[in-house]
Amino acid sequence: MSLDFELIHEDIEPKGAVLLFHGLTGSPFELKKYGQFLYNNGYDIYADCIPGHGDNFEDIYTVTYQDWLDFAYERFEFLKSKYEKVFVSGLCMGAVLALAVGAKYKEQVSGVISLSTTLYLDGWRLPWYKCLIPVGIATIIRYYYNYPECEPHGIKNEKTRSVIKKLLAKGGVGMNDFPMTGFYELLKLSSFVRKNLKEFNIPILLIHSQEDDLTSVKSAEVVYENIKSSDKEKIILYDSYHMVLYDNEKEFVFNKALEFITNHMASAEDEKELVCT
Repeated sequence: MSLDFELIHEDIEPKGAVLLFHGLTGSPFELKKYGQFLYNNGYDIYADCIPGHGDNFEDIYTVTYQDWLDFAYERFEFLKSKYEKVFVSGLCMGAVLALAVGAKYKEQVSGVISLSTTLYLDGWRLPWYKCLIPVGIATIIRYYYNYPECEPHGIKNEKTRSVIKKLLAKGGVGMNDFPMTGFYELLKLSSFVRKNLKEFNIPILLIHSQEDDLTSVKSAEVVYENIKSSDKEKIILYDSYHMVLYDNEKEFVFNKALEFITNHMASAEDEKELVCT
């Protein structure tokens, strides 16, 4: 069963398209409510499994960060051929891919919404030996060790956490652990993106939790301080963990994302009118 999803308006002209990228070891399932919310507000939504994820979880052991980049670029180029306005948003590793797309395609991207951006693995729930992770994953050890998914599963809300735990146990919506090979490629992807932040000069909304258990606010701060965008906003949440699309402030996150998209649709229309007159 495919976890990919597209929400396409058939009865009305969509305002634009939003391309969504999920996180490391996750799936488009984690983007479903977010995507539905944006769809209900007039946007066509596209979310596909990133290479190494989906039905064949074992593929995570052979995929590279370049495969992820190629996938993200191809998906954006496909949507840009169909829509005038395309926004890109992602969670965790998906946010890093959204930044890569924004840096490469610049003015072609209408805006980026970066959620729980994961440039560094320095969250509070990682084990005490997290400082050794970069050393371990740079060796053959990465092919033999998986870091187990554990409490709090990126979610502060206990009721929601319980539901997600049951879904993970059943399988089919994401992996139950983090393969070291995945961490290795994520850090290579993050390094690539950090080196290219100076190329990023388009509108961006960064949302990050102060209590993110996987990656600290340092990731959002590094992006905010190093991009060239004059139109940028960074929002820090105080009642959520990593999975901001499912936690206590999810409605706030949804509404801020919609507000960002709406504002930049309006500014684009204003610019078009000025050109016409």
